[in-house]
Amino acid sequence: MSQKGYLIAEAKVHDAAAYEGYKPLSLAAVEQYGGRFIIRGGASEVLEGKWSPPQRMVIVEFDSVEQAKCFYHSPEYQAARKVRENAAEMNMLVISGIDNLL
Repeated sequence: MSQKGYLIAEAKVHDAAAYEGYKPLSLAAVEQYGGRFIIRGGASEVLEGKWSPPQRMVIVEFDSVEQAKCFYHSPEYQAARKVRENAAEMNMLVISGIDNLL
């Protein structure tokens, strides 16, 4: 059995044109490190509690938390972060999923 790793990110985009330069670089890094997008933007709706609806939410599934961290610390993703630096504020975390029973 293995636990998946999920990278969850909330972006507040300040410069849409500059952020467009970040997206293909981050996509390439995600794919290189075996990630799969579960959510990439899209509309959200608060159903309960005091959430502030995110401007842009992203969830990426990796085979493990360790693999998600490899992606994050990779030279490829660090280059993408530099491109995004003044384009958006980003909150990001990694969380372990439940054991895969299959």
